[in-house]
Amino acid sequence: MIVNRLKKIYVALIFILLYAPILTLIVLSFNASKTRAKWGGFTIKWYLSLFQNEQIMTALSTTLIIAFVSALIATVIGTAASIGIFSMKKGWRTFYLGVTNIPMLNADIVTGISFMLLYIAIGASFGFPTVLLAHITFNIPYVILSVMPKLKQVNYSTYEAALDLGASPVYAFFKVIFPEILSGVASGFLLSFTMSLDDFIITHFTKGPGFDTLSTKIYTEVKKGIKPEMYALSTLLFLSVLILLFLVNKTPRKEKKQIIKE
Repeated sequence: MIVNRLKKIYVALIFILLYAPILTLIVLSFNASKTRAKWGGFTIKWYLSLFQNEQIMTALSTTLIIAFVSALIATVIGTAASIGIFSMKKGWRTFYLGVTNIPMLNADIVTGISFMLLYIAIGASFGFPTVLLAHITFNIPYVILSVMPKLKQVNYSTYEAALDLGASPVYAFFKVIFPEILSGVASGFLLSFTMSLDDFIITHFTKGPGFDTLSTKIYTEVKKGIKPEMYALSTLLFLSVLILLFLVNKTPRKEKKQIIKE
């Protein structure tokens, strides 16, 4: 009994340490007073002020465009890479999967500085293209991680039967293989979108002057002094990432329930 209670207390403390600061941030975003030490009543004026800020709205649109485009391109490349890796022999497949996992295990600051030095070496102009390329690159491993398990579940006898019946490899792939791995592709896209939306460090080193996403804009504004609008912006960013992560994890749960029923 005592051990079970200690376990519950331990888990509760972990959740408090993780989410108490975020909860405080959310509460302060609805505080009518500009000071953090005083509650001035409930208000949504900071959210209204946030959407009237032209610089923040520009950063928001830039963030969404980069997140969507980078996730889309990374999903196409990552899905093709997954198919290529899966078709290899076991030894080479293990090797390439290990290489693919390195960017996910590598520290973001190392990746960001590496990209920055690469762009400087080739004389690239920092801005939208450099950030987009960096986001595509670090998103590809997450797509591969999502698609590979689905490829292992595919029944390739159906694909071979389609080829025997005269279907072209491309037609057979989109009619037989792709529907089977679609949930993994969708999960990879949503996960890539989430990672791109939430990224700060890599973007900070590859963006250049005069170009901002939401994360770098928040950092710039906080250096000038924390304004209530930043509480509102951070709250919206947190909720967006939370919803996307919920969507990413929703599909696998449905599939597990279907397998159990069968």
